[in-house]
Amino acid sequence: MVDPKQSDLKREICGVCGQALFARPLLSQYNMPAAAQGLPTQEQLSHDKGGQLHLFQCTGCGLVQLDAPPVPYWRDVIRAAGISAEMRQFRLKQFGDWLAEHQLMGRKVLEVGCGQGEYLTVLGHAGADAYGIEHKPESVQVCLSRGLKVEQLFLDDQSSNAQHGPFDAFVILNFLEHIPQAHMTLRAISAQLNDGAVGLVEVPNLDMIIEGRLFAEFIPDHLYYFTRKSLINLLEANGFDTLACEPVWNNYVLSATVRKRVPVDLSALHTSQLALKHSFHTFLSQFEAQRVAIWGAGHQSLALLSLMDIALHIRFVVDSAPFKQGRFTPVTHIPIVAPEALDSDGVQAIIVLAASYSNEVIRTLKERHGNRFTVAVVRDNGIETVITGSGIA
Repeated sequence: MVDPKQSDLKREICGVCGQALFARPLLSQYNMPAAAQGLPTQEQLSHDKGGQLHLFQCTGCGLVQLDAPPVPYWRDVIRAAGISAEMRQFRLKQFGDWLAEHQLMGRKVLEVGCGQGEYLTVLGHAGADAYGIEHKPESVQVCLSRGLKVEQLFLDDQSSNAQHGPFDAFVILNFLEHIPQAHMTLRAISAQLNDGAVGLVEVPNLDMIIEGRLFAEFIPDHLYYFTRKSLINLLEANGFDTLACEPVWNNYVLSATVRKRVPVDLSALHTSQLALKHSFHTFLSQFEAQRVAIWGAGHQSLALLSLMDIALHIRFVVDSAPFKQGRFTPVTHIPIVAPEALDSDGVQAIIVLAASYSNEVIRTLKERHGNRFTVAVVRDNGIETVITGSGIA
C-alpha cells in the first residue's frame, strides 16, 4: 500500500521514453540499504543510515522505475562470488542451444558488461568466439589474466565503439536494469553489430516479483523493473525485433532473444516506379501532345503526375469534387476541371487515376461517351487499356 504522506512526491519523467511518470508512487520502502554492495566497515557503522526507495510507473511505455540516481558503481558488473556450479551448467546449455539455433558457433559474440569474465568463459566453452567489454579496470585486468578477449569500455551512446567489432551477436545479462539511459546503451549495442545480428537480453522479472509478492526484491541498484511487456517495448523502441521472451532460472529472470532490426527493403518500389514510367510514356506516345486527360486529383494521382514526368502530355485533370475544380495540380500546374470539360473536342484519351473509384469512373465514361475516348487505368504497375477509342492518332 502507498504511504499517504507520499502523495505530494515530485512528479518525474521516464528515464527511457521521456514521458511523465504517474504522480503517485506504486510502492514506497523506508529504512532501505543505500546499495546492494554498500556493506559498511566497523568504522563506517556510525554513519550508515537507511534510505527511501520509491517506485513509479511511466504513463507512456509502462516501465516501472525508481525516481532516484544510480548507485556510484552502476557501470561496473559485480557478481559477488562468481557463478555456482548449477548456474554454470544452466548457462552452458542455454548458450549452447542459443548459439546452435542462430548458427553462431565460432562466430564473434560480445558480452556487454562482462564483470570478471564469469559468463564470458562459459560463452566461449559453449562455442562462441567470445569478446567482452567491462567498465571496471580491475575486472578487465582479471579477465585479461585469464586469457579472455576483453577491453575496458562502457557503451554510453552510438559514438562508442568496441575495437573488435562488428559482432555477429551479443549478450547483456542482468545489467540493463542498472543503466540510467538504458535506451542509449541498447542503441550503442546495435551500432556494434552486423546487420541481422542476434542478442540475448536478460533482466530481473517483475512479473514474478508481483506474483510472488517479493517486496524485498527492490533495491537501489536496479533503476528499472521489467515486465515481459515493458522489456519488449524497450527493445523494440531501440533498434531490435523480439524473437522470444520468456522467464528462466526459476522465473527470476526474463530472457529475451532479439535481432537487430534491418531497414525495410523498398528497392522493389524503385523498380516498379521505373517500369510504370516506361508504361506511361509508351501509352502517351500514341497520342498528340496535350490530347490526353487524367481523371482523378487524389493524392496518388498528383504524385504520379510529378513522378512519371508526364505533365507536358496532359491537357487537364478531371475531378468531380467541386472544391478542386478551378485549381491546379501542385508542382505540375495542370488545370483541374469538371467532368463536363470532356464534352468539348480536344481529348483523345483518358488515364483514370481514381484509386478505389477507378472501376466506377470507367463505367461512367463508357455509359456517357461510349468508345469516343481511349481509356486506360494503372494496374499491376503498368498502363492497361480498357476502352479502345477512335481517337488514336
